[in-house]
Amino acid sequence: MSRFIPASERIVRARTLIQKARDLPVPKEGGKHDFSYIAKVKAVLQEARDLVKFIPYTPSASAEIKSEVSKIFQEAEQAEKEILH
Repeated sequence: MSRFIPASERIVRARTLIQKARDLPVPKEGGKHDFSYIAKVKAVLQEARDLVKFIPYTPSASAEIKSEVSKIFQEAEQAEKEILH
């Protein structure tokens, strides 16, 4: 059985994952167009989104936490654009 992770910790972990996606080394062959690189970036960003996607639906989620979750989704989308385009 998995242990409960508080929303605030999930948000911190999601931001860490977004930074991890930014820090992935671009391969010399293929550059940003290398399929395995693209897949790794998208997988890490999806993991960040998955960590926080259900937080807004919990009854204990405050407006501040919901706002942070919204920012996480925006940050992940922005990171994907910056990294892959």
